[in-house]
Amino acid sequence: LRGQLSALLLLLALAWLWLPAGGRRPPRPPPCPPSCSCTRDTAFCVDSKAVPRNLPPEVISLTMVNAAFTEIREAAFAHIPSLQFLYVSRAGSRASRCPPCPTPVLTPPPSLCSLLNSNKFTLIGDNAFAGLSHLQYLFIENNDIQALSKATFRGLKSLTHLSLANNNLQTLPRDLFKPLDILSDLDLRGNTLACDCKIKWLVEWLESTNTTVPAIFCSSPGQFEGQRIRDLALGDFQCITTDFVVHQVLPFQSVSAEPFTYASDLYVALAQPGASSCAILKWDYVERKLRDFDRIPAHSAVHCKPIVAQNQLYVVVAQLFGGSYIYRWDTAVDKFIKIQDIDSQKTRKPNDIEAFQIEGDWYFVIADSSKAGSTSLYRLNQNGFYSHQALHAWHRDTDVEYVENDGKPRLIISSSSQAPVIYQWNRAQKQFVPQGEVGEMLDVQMVKHFKVKRDQFLCLSRYIGDSKVVRWEGQRFIELQTLPSRGSMVMQPFSVEQRQYLALGSDFSFTHIYLWEEEKQKFVKFQELSVQAPRAFRYVPAADVQLLLAPSFKANTVVYRHV
Repeated sequence: LRGQLSALLLLLALAWLWLPAGGRRPPRPPPCPPSCSCTRDTAFCVDSKAVPRNLPPEVISLTMVNAAFTEIREAAFAHIPSLQFLYVSRAGSRASRCPPCPTPVLTPPPSLCSLLNSNKFTLIGDNAFAGLSHLQYLFIENNDIQALSKATFRGLKSLTHLSLANNNLQTLPRDLFKPLDILSDLDLRGNTLACDCKIKWLVEWLESTNTTVPAIFCSSPGQFEGQRIRDLALGDFQCITTDFVVHQVLPFQSVSAEPFTYASDLYVALAQPGASSCAILKWDYVERKLRDFDRIPAHSAVHCKPIVAQNQLYVVVAQLFGGSYIYRWDTAVDKFIKIQDIDSQKTRKPNDIEAFQIEGDWYFVIADSSKAGSTSLYRLNQNGFYSHQALHAWHRDTDVEYVENDGKPRLIISSSSQAPVIYQWNRAQKQFVPQGEVGEMLDVQMVKHFKVKRDQFLCLSRYIGDSKVVRWEGQRFIELQTLPSRGSMVMQPFSVEQRQYLALGSDFSFTHIYLWEEEKQKFVKFQELSVQAPRAFRYVPAADVQLLLAPSFKANTVVYRHV
């Protein structure tokens, strides 16, 4: 029986050999996604909508072309743990960029580099290559990746060759290459690197590393443009980082903050409609805190404006209801005494107060936001402040700003019914006369100005729509920047030492602090502050401490310190 079985098996084997080739079942090909072409250990993918899955388990080389997604997320390749070569690049990659592929592990076809094209990655997440402990070659070229995170290459302990060429990178996070212990070759050519303080660490790293790095050059700023980064001296970088940190929380709501100095002491006046008062706080130079000093009754205060004139301290208290008043500090009894009412027929719904001096005389102006009132100018004489001029009637004014431009005093009044209006001081008439409008910006909530060198700029904040920064050139206003500002009631520029900042508040999101970049002539995002419904921002220099007060309509008033 055993002999018969052996003979039968022999006959079956001979019959299989005699069958024509078309009758035999071919070997099953390795698994491969529809967008890829695979061999046992390589995959070449075109138009993939995500990082391809269901690849042969032995794949050690992955090439991606024309990827239809823009983000490489965390652990995107963790399902291919044996991967050693990963290529993602656009058209135009040169064959010389291909890494030397050792044999017999991988012998790529001659066209490998010329076919690596048209990926449009813009974001690579933290730990994007987690799980690829065997990856040796990583080429990400000709994409639009403007920034990377510090943790992008974490876990790539076997990586020896890395190319980030032609990716529009403008900066690199500090210690980006620290996880790459055995990196031997790095290509950063073709990026738009800004040689500022954020890149100083790279200069230090290039001096100490054994990694081969072809020459890379600065794209900005102007003084370094075109210079080789390796040739920059560390002394070329003037790097001081700044920040706004919480210094003190005042346990009350407020809608305005006005610092002033009186008798060599520093004070702040805050309007507190919820507490029916104007709170006067005094700076404690020993404890470095603001402390309660006095309170002026004000049932619906919207602004408390201190004016120190002729050795007297006045506080103009603007209220929505019950009239507005002027108080004076009486040194004989050490308290504020009401000395004057403000005409309630002109000032019905006050919104903002500005005080200033022209030719030795003191004035203040109240912006009125009612339909029947008018923005009014008051002048100080020996007996108090008296009405001097009705400026802008029936326009529902929201803010007023005093500006001296080319030696000429001006007022800019914003309104909910028309574009901001400019008034210029007429020395002969001793009054302000209309001069024009600021562009065609309607519904401007607030107008504030700042100066950089000899240029004047205006910040125009809007509650609905985008806020704008414009440069003031004679009779023209050149729009420089548009800032998203839904729900903004305040847009306040301020300078600390040599830095020009801008605080843009919102009722619906975080407050954004911007920093002015002179070369770009625009503000760039600097920091976010958590302030609910801010109504003002006021910079207060207190000896060696620089403070930023942030009154809040819905929460505690926060005092930040600039460090």
